[in-house]
Amino acid sequence: MADVFSPAQRSVVMRAVKSRDTAPEMKVRRAAHALGLRFRLNRADLPGKPDLVFPAKRTALFVHGCFWHGHNCARGARIPQNNRDYWQAKISRNMARDEASLAALRKLGWKPRVIWECQTRDDHALSRLIVRNVGNR
Repeated sequence: MADVFSPAQRSVVMRAVKSRDTAPEMKVRRAAHALGLRFRLNRADLPGKPDLVFPAKRTALFVHGCFWHGHNCARGARIPQNNRDYWQAKISRNMARDEASLAALRKLGWKPRVIWECQTRDDHALSRLIVRNVGNR
């Protein structure tokens, strides 16, 4: 099946995909702040540049998009029909990089945690997940 976009249109669409301040990340930030948790954003001095860092708890939180990071949910399991080999290789590289970042953080004495995009849909469940992963105050 051919792409529904022309190459120029596809380029515009792909350029619009953000890596920071995504909707799931913003939901996690708002929920953590509402719980009274204070954090730093995207600390470049830590492996993987975690989305939220809770220095007092030595916890690094990543908010991963299910598709981009290969989650085992319905959205994450979907591979585009076009250029399938490219996408499988890209997502595999992302997963390997993620695992290396988590391992490096553990080695430094941090507790790395991942919240998946699909886990941000229910606000109450998200708050419970944050408390379970980070703690409260």
